[in-house]
Formats: sequence, C-alpha cells, structure tokens
Amino acid sequence: LLLLLYILQGFPIGLSGTFPIILQSRKMVTYEEQALFSIVLWPYTVKVLFAPLVDSLYIQRIGRRKSWLLPIQFLIGTILMYTSKNIDDWLPETGKPNLRMIICVVFTINVLSAIQDVVVDAWSLTIMKKNNVGYGATCNSSGLPIGMFIGSVGPILLVSKDFNNKYFRGTPSAGGLMTLQSFIHLWSIIFLLITIVIGIFKKEECNSLELDQKRISVFQNYKLLWNILKKPEIKLLAIALLTARFGFSATDGPSDLKLIDAGVSKDDIMITVTGMYALKFIIPIFLSKYISGPKCMDHYLTMTPIRLFWNITYMVLIYYTPSLINNNGNIEVPVYYYCLLALIFAVNEMLLFFMLLALYAFFCRLSDPCFGGTYMALFNTFYFLGWLIPNTLVLQMIDFLTFSTCSNDIKNSCLTPDLKNVCATNGGSCVVYVDGYYITVIICMVVGSIWYFMFRNRLKNYQLIRVMA
Repeated sequence: LLLLLYILQGFPIGLSGTFPIILQSRKMVTYEEQALFSIVLWPYTVKVLFAPLVDSLYIQRIGRRKSWLLPIQFLIGTILMYTSKNIDDWLPETGKPNLRMIICVVFTINVLSAIQDVVVDAWSLTIMKKNNVGYGATCNSSGLPIGMFIGSVGPILLVSKDFNNKYFRGTPSAGGLMTLQSFIHLWSIIFLLITIVIGIFKKEECNSLELDQKRISVFQNYKLLWNILKKPEIKLLAIALLTARFGFSATDGPSDLKLIDAGVSKDDIMITVTGMYALKFIIPIFLSKYISGPKCMDHYLTMTPIRLFWNITYMVLIYYTPSLINNNGNIEVPVYYYCLLALIFAVNEMLLFFMLLALYAFFCRLSDPCFGGTYMALFNTFYFLGWLIPNTLVLQMIDFLTFSTCSNDIKNSCLTPDLKNVCATNGGSCVVYVDGYYITVIICMVVGSIWYFMFRNRLKNYQLIRVMA
C-alpha cells in the first residue's frame, strides 16, 4: 500500500515536467513563458508549512492520516478528470495554448500533492510494524521515481504516433497507443478507485507512540518551526542549500528544451530519460554504503567541481547538434549521436544522484532525533527551493540574453512565436546571432565556483559536530 501511495505521489511531479517538453516541441511558447510555467512546482517548496496542520488537525474516527489522504486524493482524481475533458482545448495541435488554465490546474494539483507528500511520509512511520519501519525509505525511493516515470514518459511516448509506429506497430497508423486526454482520464480513475478502496478496506491502526504522545496544537507546531529557523547554523545552511544548485541549473533544466530547438525529437529525449530512470533505480543499491559514513559531505564536495566541468559537455553537444543530425535539410539522427547523448546524460545523472545521496545522509546527521521529521522537511524544502528558483531564473535569463532577427526584416526581433510566424510567412527565417543559453551556462559555472570556495570548509566543519541538536 505504501509503495502504491508513493507512486501516486510521484505522478503529478512527472506530469508537471511533461508539459514544458510538449509545449517546446510544438514551438508554442517562449523561454519566458516556460519560466512562468515552472511556478507549478512551487507548492512543494512550502510543504513544510502544511506539516503542522496535518499533524494537528484530524478526525479521530476516520484516522489521523486518512482524514487528509482521502479528500486530497479524491480532489486530485476529480481535477485530473476535469483536465482530461478540456486538455484538447487548452493544448491544441496548432495555435496558441491556454497556458494560464494549464498552469492553474497543474499548480492546484501540486498543492494537493504536496499535502499528500506530508501525509504519506508521516503515515509511513506508523503503517508498518516497528521492525519494518526502515522499508518506508525503500518504498519512497522506489515509488516516487516510478510515479514520476509514468507521469513524465507516458504522456509523450504513449501518445506519440512516430514512436509507436517505429517500435510497436507492424503497419503504421495515425495516432499513438493513447491520446493525452485518455491518459489523464485513466489516471483520474486510478486515483479515485484507490482512494475508495483505501477508505473502505484500510483501517488505520492507532500507533502506541501516537497514543502516548501529547497532542500539540497548530500554534505550537509553528512555534517549533520558528525556533528552528532562528538558529544561526540553520540560517547559514539555508543560504548554502538555496544556492547549491545554481551552478548546474542552466544544464539541468533548459538543455532538453535546447535539444528540441536544435531538432532532436521529444520522443528521442524521453527514450533517453527512460534510461536515466533505470539508473535511478540501480544507483542507490551500489552507492548507498559508500556515503553513509561520518564524512558524507566530502563526497558531495568532491563531485561539485566535476559536475561544474560537465556543463561544458552540454554546451558542446548542443552547439554541434544541428550539424550532426542535419542531412541536406532533413533531420536524420545517427546512432553515434544517440550513444553520445546517452553518455552525457548518464554521467550527469550519476553525478547528480551521488550528490543527492550524500546530501540526504548529511541531513540525517545534522537532524535532532527528537524532531527529525521537522528538520528533514526543512532541509528538503530549502534544497528544493535551491533548485526551483534558479530553474525559473535561468529560463528568463536565456530569453533575455538571446538576440535574433528575421533574415529579411531586421526590425523583426523574433522574440515571440507570433513574430517568428510573421517572419516565416514573409519568406524569412529567424537567425540567432547571440544565444543566451551559452552565456547563462557560463554565468552559472562562475556562480557555482564561487559557492564551492565559499561554503566548502563550512560544510566540512558541520560534519564534525551535531550542530543542530
């Protein structure tokens, strides 16, 4: 059951990452609009604020966790069903998408999913017997990637006509195995059915620790959070976590979009992403024992300059992609390009996951055992913000630092899809003479290097003492 709940929890996160790729592949939006869309993930950055409410407010007769889980999942299923009925109007094959409506719906789903995240994490501590509690982390590390994989890969590969004709059909035909509308509708039914089954058949047992624990008010929970935030060590760590990923943000987020702009199909991107999910399932098995010691942050700091250097490989790949896959004006992706793309993605994914494992081990060492859940939620919130804020910022920077003009009309800057269409209608083409992506990557590498030398010794010292206790 716990694994299933974590799969459901990962699905909205994966779905949120699908829409930018679909929009970019159809040349519907600018990078500035992509930056606007990235706000749909912001609810996960404030989920720590939901925790006191989830812990304090519940109906005893229904169950402490079911009081929140049942209505939250029912609402997610209902909104997904509403989305499936309207997605073809909001996201047409041609023409301008209803970006505002898509953002509102996905943002709302993620607000509910963030609350569900808190509920499931809390329930994982009591849903199993005491000697099996450790399996909760296994369910989390396996279930979330599975849900994210389904939510991100499914809407692209299952819907793709080219992908399904190439790999699943003997005779080519129109359309994919599913439509985007039917895929979302299917998952709305899955959410609703699982919620009904849990509501009817799963009885939430009263845990002995919860019975002995004095019920803390919402105000007391928020006061505890405030007292933690006032600690000088927490303030310094918050600054480090909020800025830790800026050095890699230009390659982590926009690189897929730049590859699509260069001519690589979204199907090929998602096939590569599928392979990366396989790495996510395998890597923890082999690496976890090497990074759980007292010097876990040393591993993170060792990987940081290597990963900063790996940004250069992305720049080189994206720069040469148009010439590597173009054959007399036709897009033909050679096998060696797929191998090169997979290699660059795989190395980056291994470095990223190694650093994440080291960082989470570091969080565990710093946390006060008496309030471990609160500390871990705080640290994860800071780190997620440290990914989301730069991700939004670099998309805007790329748009701002990119300069282009129409080949037969120098007054047309080709800044928006409408201006690009005007240029194409008049027989011209948009020529980029300054690509903001490369400038942004260099800026991020400089900032990442400054971060490394500024926080390296401070973070190493944090390993020597339990400063947060």
